[in-house]
Order: sequence, then structure tokens, then C-alpha cells
Amino acid sequence: PDRPLQSQPAPIPPPSQPPVPGAPPSGAAQHPVGGDLSLNLRPGSRTTSAPSSPAKTRESLLQRVQSLTGAARDQGASILGAAVSGATRGPSFAKDRCFTLLVIDDQNTDWSKYYRGRRLHGDFEIRVEQAEFRELSLTASEAGTVVSMAVYRNGTKVIRSFKPDFVLIRQNLRDAGEDYKNLLLGLMYGGIPSVNNLTAIYNFQDKPWVFAHLLGLQRRLGREAFPLIEQTYYPNYREMVNASRYPVVVKLGHAHGGIGKARAESSQEFLDLASLAALTNTYCTAESYVDTKYDVHVQKIGNNYKAFMRKSISGNWKSNTGSAMLEQLAVTERHRSWVDHVAQLFGGLDICAIELLVGKDGREYIIEVNDSALSLMGDSQEEDRRHIADLVTAKMQVYCRPQSVLTKTASRGSMSSSSQVTSPAEERTPVATAQMGSHSSMSSVGSMASMGSTSVSSTMAIAGEVATSDSHHQLQRRDSQASQSSTVSSAPSVGRRPEEPPVSRVPFHRQGSQSQAQGEDSEDTMKNLRKTFAGIFGDM
Repeated sequence: PDRPLQSQPAPIPPPSQPPVPGAPPSGAAQHPVGGDLSLNLRPGSRTTSAPSSPAKTRESLLQRVQSLTGAARDQGASILGAAVSGATRGPSFAKDRCFTLLVIDDQNTDWSKYYRGRRLHGDFEIRVEQAEFRELSLTASEAGTVVSMAVYRNGTKVIRSFKPDFVLIRQNLRDAGEDYKNLLLGLMYGGIPSVNNLTAIYNFQDKPWVFAHLLGLQRRLGREAFPLIEQTYYPNYREMVNASRYPVVVKLGHAHGGIGKARAESSQEFLDLASLAALTNTYCTAESYVDTKYDVHVQKIGNNYKAFMRKSISGNWKSNTGSAMLEQLAVTERHRSWVDHVAQLFGGLDICAIELLVGKDGREYIIEVNDSALSLMGDSQEEDRRHIADLVTAKMQVYCRPQSVLTKTASRGSMSSSSQVTSPAEERTPVATAQMGSHSSMSSVGSMASMGSTSVSSTMAIAGEVATSDSHHQLQRRDSQASQSSTVSSAPSVGRRPEEPPVSRVPFHRQGSQSQAQGEDSEDTMKNLRKTFAGIFGDM
């Protein structure tokens, strides 16, 4: 602590050096040449260990600056982390008052804004989780599917796990070098509803499979009513010997956006393409080349139809690549009928589109069908996204049920079953049964009084039968509803006296009082029997 600053060393004279005339005393502080730079505000201090010494003051200032810098850095990091977390997680939702929608799409579209303010079943919100296929992983069992997503948002990796209630798939399941069939199987394991349905998306894994179903439509509707382009299927490169006519367009495997497509002008070029197909180990299709004027994209989202004309201006023979001129057309009845027939495939397609080629001769050729991963076009993309959001919301309203509703339904079923067991009609039965038993016992006593020569043993047997029949009626009061209703209807007509009041309806929660009343009636009957026996025995 007594060490001076390294930038301002204090010279220490040797002890044997004689004092210099005019110099300050040896005990005085030594100041370096050039002025005092020690920030010493108390010139009267004589030692470096004073509280205001240059070393102490500078160290404290440095520590203070470092602490302030560290606090500012930590605060800035926390604010940035909160901002990133808010940007990635979005608004907070109550877990028991929301449904989770998984949207599989790229980050060019923020689908959460299209579901803000929407409610299901009155007050249930829609929580949107958006990611691409490559950012997802899942596990599935009979209990459901748990999806984990690892995404990068603003340079931060975010990992979350959740159980989706609904899925909107806006990305192709298969493309050039990509295959996410394993994720689709996991969603199917959990039975998660989706748009389009998972069965339809599974069927769109291979374009020849879809084209085969289009051929089935053509056979049913006719070639003129449903014009398909002529196409030949080759399961492998060995079958690609020659084409029917040239030029021909060869498509390798399953891909989108003009990938895997080439044009062959002659047989030699066709064989060259076959040699390249040998390296891919996949199927191929060949279509007759159509000198197109433009192509038409007809889409169907729910009950909304749109048609767009796309004309290439870059000179590329692939009209869906390069620069093109886009114009929205009116949907004709012919195009509407085509897309309606296609929408009935694979259990129903909520979102679909057909691609048409219009040749320079004016003829139209249907070349392919797109599913829910279709590309939105033109200035109406925002409107189309809102139509998709409306469609998904309507589907979620049907398929997503809150747990409280299911619990209430189950509880109502149990209450109805319990009410059948303890119904008021059943509770009224013991009263009528007891009254009928008492009336029958009194009639038996009257007959016994008329029989003066009856023995004591026979009298006791009759009394036992009366008590047994009374208890038998009480034990069998829950046998069946039909027998109870017949007993209730017949009991008043058999033994009710005119002066007796009618039987009042007793609530089912007064079972204890009913059983007590039944016991009192039985005791009164036995008392009457004993009095009658005493009178008979006395007369004898």
C-alpha cells in the first residue's frame, strides 16, 4: 500500500548523501519534476498511506469505473435478452386458455400476426409456433406428439418443446435433397389435425403418384373435359431408351421450382440425360415439350378461387423461373370445375392449385397439382394469407376442444346415470310398499279373529309370513323400474282407506327419514298383532 505510482517514481536519496543547502528537510515529501499529477487534494498529507494518497485515490476511481461499466454491461445484456425473448416468444398466453398452432413455413412470413385477436370457443386464444421442417424434432406415442424446435432469432438460439393442437403445413414435404417423411409420421402418430390433412400431404410425396390420380380423373371425365399433358413414366434409367417424340422435357425425381428439369432436342441428348439419371437412382418422367404462350395458376383456398397468368419475359423456356409478367385473371367455370375435381382427391384438399400450360395454338394442358405449400402470387398475397388463417381458425374450432368441455360432458353423463339409480320414483316405492304391507297384515288379523279355533302355532306362522312378506317388499324395491312402477300404482288401490291422506312425494335426500318411518310402521303392525293375539287367547 505504500508503493508509489510507477508513472511517478519518488527518488530515494542514499542515506550517506549529505544534505544540500536550501533543500527541504529529509522528512518532507518528494515531488517529481514537472508538477504534481497525483490528484492529491490535501497538500498537508505527508505519507502515501493517507486516505487521499495518489495510489488509493486512483485505485478507488478505477474500481468505481469498472463497477459502473460492468453494471451497465449487465443491464444492457438483460435488456437485450428480454427484447430477444419477447421477439422470439411473442405475447404470453395462459396454458389452459389457449390452443397451440404449429405453422411449418419459412421466416419470410410472420403468421402470428394473422391470428392476433382470434378466439376459439369464446375466450380461447391461438398461440402460433412457426418453424421450418429442418428446425423441428419430435417424439410421438399414443399420448400424443411432443415437438421440439431449435430456431435462431436475432442471432440467439431458442429451443422450445410443446404439444401442438393443430398444424398448418406451408412447406413441401419433399424437395431436391430434402425429405421430412419421418416428421410427418410423427405428426400422424399423435393424430394431430392439419391443413391440408396429413393423408393428403403423405400422398403428395411423389409427383408421379399424384399424376396417376389425375389420369384416373381424366378416364372418368374424358380427355377433352380434363386435358392432361402426355407423360411417360420410367422407374429407372435403364428403361430410358427412347422418347416418343422430340423435343421432350425430362423431370428427374421429385423437386420443385424448375429443379431437376431438362429439355432434350434429340435422341442423343435424351440418352445423355438417362446417363445422368443413373447417378440419382430415382424415377423419371418425360413430357412432350409445348411451345407455350403463357401458363395459368388456378388456386383454391377454402371457397375462394383465383387465377393468375404468368408469362416469361426472360426468354427462359421454364416459365416458373426467371423474370415473368404476372396478371390476375377471372376464374372461368371450366377452370373452377377442374380445381374442384382435384380438391376431392386424397380425402379432400382444403388448399390446392393446378398449373396449366397454354400453347400458341390456344390449347390448354394440365401439367401438375400443388397442395397447401402452393406459392402465393400477385398483390393479393396478404388477402390469401388471411383466407388461409380464416380456414385454419374454422378447422380449429371444429377439431380443438377444451378440456373443460370434455370434463363437463363426462360429468353430465355420470350425473344422469346416478339420477337413474336414485330417482324420486324409486324413493317413493318403500312408502307405498310399507303401507301395502300394513294393510295386508290388518286383513290377515281380521281373518284370524273370525277363526276362533285357530291354534297358536298357526297364528305365529301367519305372523311370520306377514313380517317376511313385509321385509321381502323392502329388499326388492330396487329390482327394476317397471316392477316398482306397477307396485306403486297397485298399492293405493288395494289397501288404502278413504280417510288416509295421499302419499306425499319425499325428496330423494331424505332416505334416512323414510327408513325410520318404515321401521315405525313395522312396529305398529307388530303391536296390533300382539293386541289381537291377546284378545284371541283371552277369549279362548
